[in-house]
Order: sequence, then C-alpha cells, then structure tokens
Amino acid sequence: MTDVTQAAENGSRPSLQPLLHTLRSCAAAPAMLLTEPDGQVRAGGVSGWYRSDVRLLDRLELSVDESGLELVRSGARGADHQEFCYVARSVGDPIPDPTVTLELTRHLTGDVLRERLVTASTAQRPVHLTVRLTARADFAPLSVVKQGSATAATRPTAGPGRRVGWRVADAGFELVGSPWPEVETGNQTVLTWAVALDPGESREISWQWESDVTGPWGRGTARGWQESIAVDAAAVTVRRTVEQSVGDLESLLLDDHGDAFLAAGSPWFLTLFGRDSLWAARMLVPFDVDLTLATLRVLARRQGRREDPRIEEEPGKILHEVRGGILDLGQQVLPPLYYGSVDATPLWVCALADAVDWGADPDAVRPLVPALVECLAWLRSASSATGWLRYVDHTGTGLSNQGWKDSHDSIQFADGRLAEPPIALSEVQAYAFEAATRGAALLETLGHPVPAGLREWAQDLRARFQSDFWVGDTATGHPALALDGAGHLVDSVASNMGHLLGTGILTPEQQRRVAELLTSPALDSGFGLRTLTRESPRFSRLSYHGGTVWPHDTAVAAMGLARIGQLEDAATLARGIFRAAEGFEHRLPELYGGDSAEDVAVPTSYPAACRPQAWSAAAPLAALVACLGVRVSGHTVTVPAYSPLGLGRLALHGLKAARAPFSVRVDENGRVTVELPEGSPLSVRTRD
Repeated sequence: MTDVTQAAENGSRPSLQPLLHTLRSCAAAPAMLLTEPDGQVRAGGVSGWYRSDVRLLDRLELSVDESGLELVRSGARGADHQEFCYVARSVGDPIPDPTVTLELTRHLTGDVLRERLVTASTAQRPVHLTVRLTARADFAPLSVVKQGSATAATRPTAGPGRRVGWRVADAGFELVGSPWPEVETGNQTVLTWAVALDPGESREISWQWESDVTGPWGRGTARGWQESIAVDAAAVTVRRTVEQSVGDLESLLLDDHGDAFLAAGSPWFLTLFGRDSLWAARMLVPFDVDLTLATLRVLARRQGRREDPRIEEEPGKILHEVRGGILDLGQQVLPPLYYGSVDATPLWVCALADAVDWGADPDAVRPLVPALVECLAWLRSASSATGWLRYVDHTGTGLSNQGWKDSHDSIQFADGRLAEPPIALSEVQAYAFEAATRGAALLETLGHPVPAGLREWAQDLRARFQSDFWVGDTATGHPALALDGAGHLVDSVASNMGHLLGTGILTPEQQRRVAELLTSPALDSGFGLRTLTRESPRFSRLSYHGGTVWPHDTAVAAMGLARIGQLEDAATLARGIFRAAEGFEHRLPELYGGDSAEDVAVPTSYPAACRPQAWSAAAPLAALVACLGVRVSGHTVTVPAYSPLGLGRLALHGLKAARAPFSVRVDENGRVTVELPEGSPLSVRTRD
C-alpha cells in the first residue's frame, strides 16, 4: 500500500505522486533518465537523472538566447539512447522554412550520461548563437520524489582542470565538457557556449556527467539478446514491439556478484524484486535459461534464515524487495531487506522447474537444491495453521496485501467490500501446488530424497482447493479470488484465475470454465485482461488492480491457456497485448486502462505506470511462445501442426532448448514449422 492510499483511508489529504505517462524514459539499470516529451528536464515532478534510487539532476534545460526552441523530432534507439531535434526559428534566414537546427543525442550507461549537441545552419548568411544548458542537482532520494515533495539544490564546486562537481556525503558526480563552456555556478549552474555558423556549417558540442554513486547492484552485462532474439513478421507492430521489449529487457539488467537478474522497472522499482524478477525470468526461460538460474542464485543468497517479523523474514522464505536504504513513503516504511511477499517462494521453485524443463545444466542446478528444499519446507510451515498459504502485515507499516495485486483495495468481494486479513489468495495456492509437485519430481530426478509427505500435502491442497475455493457450481461458477481471515469466499471475478491454469490445481471442467470467463467481454478488454470484471461495483478502468490491464497478467493467462491446450483462447489474449502496444509506441507500460477495444483505438494511459517494466517487456515474448504451442522435453522440441495466433506470417528467432538454438515459423495459413541449424542436437515432433 502506498502512503497515498493509506492517507485516503485515514481521511487525510495525501500528497500527489508525480505522473509518468507523458515522460520519455531512458534506462541503463541502475541508472535512469526521465525527461519531458521535448527532452528537457524541468525542476518539479519526477524528471531527472537517477543512479541507485538517488536523483542527481532535477533540471537539465537547453536553450538559445536568440530564439525559442521548438521540437520537430524525438526518438529513441534502444532503451538507453534518446534523440531530439529542435529548430530555432528566430535566427537564420527570414523565411518560413527553418534554417537553424539543434540535434541533441543522449546515451546513458550505469555511471555516465553522455550528451552531444550538433548545431547546423542552412542560412545564406552567418549565424551566431548563444547556447545555454541550465542544470540543478538535488540528490533527492527516490522516496522523496515519489511523494511529490520539494527538494533543495546542491551547489557545485570547481574540480581540477576543466571540471565541475557536486557531492553530498559519499555520493557525487562531475561534469566534463568539450569544448569547455563558460560556467556560472550557484543553486543552478549555467553552461554557455558561443557558436558561430557559416552557411552550410555545423558545430558539435559534447559533455558528460560522470557519477560515482554506489548502490547494492552493479550494471548487468549485456546478454546479446538484441542480436539473437528477433521476430520476422508481416505485422509491423509485432516486430517493433518485440524489438522494443528486447531492448528494454537489456536495459533493466543488474548484477550481483557476477549473476545477472532483471530489475522490476523504472523509475520506482529499479532493483531486485522476488516476484517480479522471477516472473520475468520465467517468461524468458525459452530464450535464456541461464538468466533464470542466475536470478535464482541471487534470491537464494538472501533466502530467509530466521523469524523476524520486523522485516517479515521466515526460514526458507524468498524476499519481496531489496533497497539501498529504508524506503520511507510516510505511513508506509519498508526496510532495506523486506520479505513481505507470499508468492515469491513457490514461484522460485516453479522457475527452477521451468529452467530444468528447458535444459538447464544439471551442474548449475545441483547447488540450488538446498534452497529448493528450504522453499518446500516453508510452504508446509506457512500453511500449517489453516492448510492455506496466507499473509498479514505484521508491522503496520508494510504492504497490507502481499500478492502481486498489492494495493490496499485489490482484494474485494463481489459487492465491493474489502477482505480482511489473514488472506489466502487463490493463485498462491495454485503456485504452491505446482511448486510441491514439480519440486518433488525435480528432487527425485536429481537423486535427492523427497521430503516425507510432500506429495500427499500437495494432493490434499488440490482436493480442498477444488471444493473450498469454488463459487457456485462448476458450469456457471468461478474460482474465488481469495479466502478472508474468517474463511469466507472472496467472490469477485478477477484476472487472478488466469494464474491457476496449467498449475494442475483445477479439474478439467473447472479449467474450461475459467477459460470461458477469461475470454468473456467482462474480463477481456480486447487490449488484454482486466484485473477485475467490469461488472463489479468497484470497477474502474484506471483502478490500479480494480479494472486496469497488466500485460504480464495477460501473458500469464495466455501461458496457462496454452498449457491446457486452449491455443485459440491464448491467441485471443495475445493479440490484445500487441494491439495495446501500438498506443504506447510499442513500449508496453506496467499497466494501462481497462478500456474496451470496441470503444477506443488505444487504451488510456495509467498516469503513474512504470516504463520500462521487466515483466511487461517480457510479456509479448512469452505470449508468442505460448501461442505458437512450443514445448520442450529434453532435446525434443514439440509444436502443433497449426497455430491460431492470427498475427500473420512470422518467424520467432533466439529460442534455445538445452542451450541449442532454434526458430519457429508460422506461415500465412497458420502452419507451424521448426528450423534447426545444421548439426543441431535437437529433434522436432509435431503434435495434432
């Protein structure tokens, strides 16, 4: 729960979180740059250059004394480059056509922000420009920025040679320029270059900001995804969405002692999140199984070892998030290491099982067995009181809801009442069943003893779930969203039911009913799955978890539908993701409005949605693999004879089984084929 929603519950007027939906985002985790649409960073709001949850610059404005600047082009190359072109209409020839342009290019790395400005003139007489760059440093913690609080400026000091630096305690950065400008320092620093342009001439100015701010993570090494993962598609939207997604995923890579993992998203979650990082890794297993193993190792290093209610730690539990310091959002205060997640632990086991299915190196899997055993033990321990995995915030300042829908009003009855904790979420029971059954099989395969009673525990959970979590009869009912603290069925129709498919916890009849509901107009917006049925009295297309669409949630449902053989239904949801991407320049945000595709051409932006977001970027890739019906067992790749994907002719490249590459094609008639390089150890099987 954010401080905003807590304040609303308490009847006080909350500070307003800055909006993100109009900003240009550049990411190279653990750094990010957020600018206005015209490329300027203006004081106030969330714009700025950040490193490890600290905003270094909150103002970075380019101007020309002799003219206003008007944006005529903006773009991005990958996730870590920005480009802006301006015209200075008041200088140059006195004709309608602009004759003086300024091209600003930015490139962000983990520690450096490089900027390059090219001024050019096609005027018929010499042009003289005074170019100014106004900068301000505030060193504001991300939590302060998120609350919309005012910040104070930090004054610079002159360094050796042609350098200007800013520093607070042990965090700082410096400016290096070429040619070196005139510098006027104060609360704001003004850099000035005098530029003279003859007819047809251009001049280049470059500068860079170099940071030494440290945090818990290093910049992740690029994994070559942009060279290997690609789609050749007749539909331009499919190709561009995949290109943008792959670039975004590369930009979110972080490093922990040589192990790569994906940060959850920019700007609020540019760090390790158990649930988010695991789901993103699971979605990318068909492309990079080693990323999944690395993510599992990073989380296993921080697996719970003791009982500590202050941080929600328990033996065997997988954490929720890691920060460089306390995340103080007012009434919500999270410690640097926080375990407030009920689903990360079973998801850890499922991710390991996925990696093994796609041919993970057994020598890399065996060291993870102790963590696997601890996870499985936690499942049984955490459910010992009632037979269900439940959560409650023990601190009073943590997350009141600890599943993936973690906003304060996300768990509600069909009549709109909010559920009271301890809460047992439906999808968490499904994750637990899948983790127990697949974890037991994995231990057996590796020659390790299966904990006594584990399989029996899983089957008992399944039997109780099928009866105790179902609302109404099998033909017309649905899975409950949760059980509340009194054991009552939280009977909302919500997207969570999509996470149950393919886990094995439902009967075949129940699975068919869930598939029917997921593709109904009440949940399927045409742009993906609404988080809550539009028939709910609390439905709002812009409610964080009460009517919006989350791409990853839609992809999880599509993956589940594919696992139970419902490829047509999976394809229906997948097409919605790509349809929505068109409205966001093919960069899928964390979430967006639950508008109907019958009513609007593109969905409404959710103003505070993060972009890039790891599981949103991974969603279209996972949806394609699911709808193409790709399955792997050992060195055998199995595909259906036909796919109902319905996105036209395409070829998906960069897939790997047991580290051996392959591609999957679907022609204009839906016929599916697998392409293997010469000498491949893989074999192909086609199923009806």
